[in-house]
Amino acid sequence: MSRPVPDLFYPIVPDLTWIERLVPLGVRTVQLRLKDAEDGEIARQIVAGLAICKAHGCELIVNDYWRYAIMLGASYVHLGQEDLAGADVAAIRAAGMGLGISTHDERELAIALAADPDYVALGPIYETILKKMKWAPQGLERLGRWKARAGRPLVAIGGITLARADGVRAAGADSIAVVTDIVTSPTPERRIADWLAWSRTSARGRL
Repeated sequence: MSRPVPDLFYPIVPDLTWIERLVPLGVRTVQLRLKDAEDGEIARQIVAGLAICKAHGCELIVNDYWRYAIMLGASYVHLGQEDLAGADVAAIRAAGMGLGISTHDERELAIALAADPDYVALGPIYETILKKMKWAPQGLERLGRWKARAGRPLVAIGGITLARADGVRAAGADSIAVVTDIVTSPTPERRIADWLAWSRTSARGRL
């Protein structure tokens, strides 16, 4: 059973405190990208994040920790290529979970599609300061090609701001994942409100 595609605007946050801040504002999809945490802390943050999201009608996507996601009853997991290589995709599917996979080049797209994910992500679309990456910015032209080849919803990520959002959407993205534009903003709550307003306007434009 496939899961719904992530919402048009899709923030990715580093820990539970961000979920507590942003989800009550009206976010409908959020990814918890928790890094370098102890086992107990991983479980605690996923459990608390799931509860907050359930209370506010938001889908929580757990990044990488697929075993915890299954054990704790999450409905969606996102895997990078390294984590995909060691993941039990059959177990993820048996748990009824949705699956998203990151891709950066042709080889990774082929690997991702072999796992039959609910969506694929392409990035970085633009240069990003979040982390050092070996891939050059993908650009909007490749985004359009990926959309045609993937045959399923496409999430765009990497250096995307509100000023670039319309172009990314027009190039074929079904969803825009945003990290830096939110977590480095001096007023994240206001930034979220701006993104949600854009999302509503863009969705109406596609009706």
